[in-house]
Amino acid sequence: MASEPIGKSRTALITGASAGIGREIALVFASEGFHLVLVARRKDRLEALAQETKGKYGVETHIIAADLSDPATPRRLFDDLAAQHIMIDALVNNAGYSVTGYFRDTKWADQAGLIQVMVTSYAELCHLFGPGMAARGYGRIINVASLAGHLPGAAGGTLYAAAKSFVIKMSESLSLENIGNNVHVTALCPGFTYSEFHDVAGNREQMNKLPKFIWMTGDVVARQAYDAVMEGRPVIINGRINNFIALLARLLPQRLVHGLMARNKRNAVARTKTENAA
Repeated sequence: MASEPIGKSRTALITGASAGIGREIALVFASEGFHLVLVARRKDRLEALAQETKGKYGVETHIIAADLSDPATPRRLFDDLAAQHIMIDALVNNAGYSVTGYFRDTKWADQAGLIQVMVTSYAELCHLFGPGMAARGYGRIINVASLAGHLPGAAGGTLYAAAKSFVIKMSESLSLENIGNNVHVTALCPGFTYSEFHDVAGNREQMNKLPKFIWMTGDVVARQAYDAVMEGRPVIINGRINNFIALLARLLPQRLVHGLMARNKRNAVARTKTENAA
């Protein structure tokens, strides 16, 4: 990371920023004048994104190649930024992945990593950066969840929906706790979004069989996320179809909903751990 402080302009920290929704959210924040701190494992992609945001929007970008499955990473990020006098005004927790296959057939190390990245690191980064936002009277936090967090669990990918449900509930509580602080916390709940997630997950063939009208593009999801957190909305489900699906999941008899979920087998086949552009 560069050693000079960014200055008086606002700064957004985005995890899982090397591709997919994280990359698109970074572009939206940059277009709104935010300087960036981008975190992901793939340094080359971060460097390319930094050049793009600098060229298009003239913002300063710090890149940090880090793995959030390491429990020490959140605190290390916080301490490194504090040492450089870089204040974080917006936090986007986006890093994540899916572990496909039945729970009993997977490696515990992979499942533990998922919990660390998608549950513990989200909560810890909110806990580390949130108080400073409240003290300064400005903060914006986007926690990337999923439509899956509003639905019953399916066979395979056992902890994915559970983690996303946690993110939604945590964000709702943090939103309430920060009333009056000018700190807005939003859980972003996209449905099927065009990105490399399903390619890496190994289920692109199955996903391509779904009708095109249910898919959204990452740039649209990112813009909706930015607008929602600026408006102070605690939860946003992207798209009318996804909102309708979430509504049906709440209103239909649970026995029927669980029966429908039992037909979803796309994550039941055992594969290797699959990462979402983190």
